[in-house]
Amino acid sequence: MPIRVASASDAEAIREVARLSWETDYPSILGQEVVDDGIEEWYGVDSVRDALGESGTRLLVATEDGAVVGFVHAVVDDDEGHVLRLYVDPEHRRRGVGSRLLERASEELFERGADRVFALVLAENERGNAFYRDHGFEKVDENETTIAGNSFREHTFVLDRD
Repeated sequence: MPIRVASASDAEAIREVARLSWETDYPSILGQEVVDDGIEEWYGVDSVRDALGESGTRLLVATEDGAVVGFVHAVVDDDEGHVLRLYVDPEHRRRGVGSRLLERASEELFERGADRVFALVLAENERGNAFYRDHGFEKVDENETTIAGNSFREHTFVLDRD
């Protein structure tokens, strides 16, 4: 499955993958209204396109038959890399897409000078927490994040450069 750097023309497909993922994973955690508002807040086409132009940002997409089936949004800031978001279309899960996206993003963050990579995941997202633990990340902190004006617990995981 090819993984490539996202372009502005991928913004709508990235938004759709996020929407499908959130509508599958988050209604019981966030509530449907927060899901709807959060998708608009974080994954509006203009927001995705703006992210592409930010310094230190890496937005990668996984494709199948030319269609975007997953993405990872990562940034590097000095010696720290951050995986901000990683989503895979629910119909394409359990095929290694997320693992390949995470591995590629981590490699690129380390190549860009990061000594460690942090990943953020909602505390109640058990599948997401397990995903990062299964990939060698260690939970190091718990904070609050705001989605559509509502506060939720969020775990921070870290992977140190080998």
